[in-house]
Amino acid sequence: MRRVITTQDVPESGTLRVPIGTLVTPSARDLAEARGVCIQELPEEQLSSLAPPEKTVAIGADHGGFRLKEHLKPILLDLGFELRDVGVYDGQPADYPDVAEKVADLVAAGTARRGIIIDGAGIGSSMAANKVPGVRAALCYDKASARNSREHNDSNVLTLGGRLLTHTQAEEVLRTWMVTPFAGGRHLARVQKISRIEEKHLKSS
Repeated sequence: MRRVITTQDVPESGTLRVPIGTLVTPSARDLAEARGVCIQELPEEQLSSLAPPEKTVAIGADHGGFRLKEHLKPILLDLGFELRDVGVYDGQPADYPDVAEKVADLVAAGTARRGIIIDGAGIGSSMAANKVPGVRAALCYDKASARNSREHNDSNVLTLGGRLLTHTQAEEVLRTWMVTPFAGGRHLARVQKISRIEEKHLKSS
């Protein structure tokens, strides 16, 4: 079966390696060009030895989100993703900006397709992650906000409030966010405007 690459498969930066003969949608090519991503076609046998970033999720939490992180990890594995857990690994006090930056860096570098950060409320982690160029972190609190952040904003990092959501609520948000594709179309132009704002301020700094 011929593989199809859509906008949700395009990483934030780097190179997107696909099998020879893969169909890349026009919106995916536009997004790749906007992000400076090189689409490289390789034989299947060469791809088999590469760990696919599109199946990798970076995850991290401070002490306020540690228990929820541990609860959500098996769900991500069941969905077929590999995990890059950047910590914390116990409930000892930790600073959420440090964890948020680690997750955001992996997503921005294209090492992980998506990132998930959990602190007490999810607000601070969202602020910190969005300081990393190429990251669009969204604090989501129900299925509607999770769906909107993916369909309209192509969010690539999800932040959650470990002290504000039950495990069941957080699981619903996570599952919705992970399976909802970016709608593209008119939304693509708006996401590209976000990137241009970022680029403008990087140049002026």
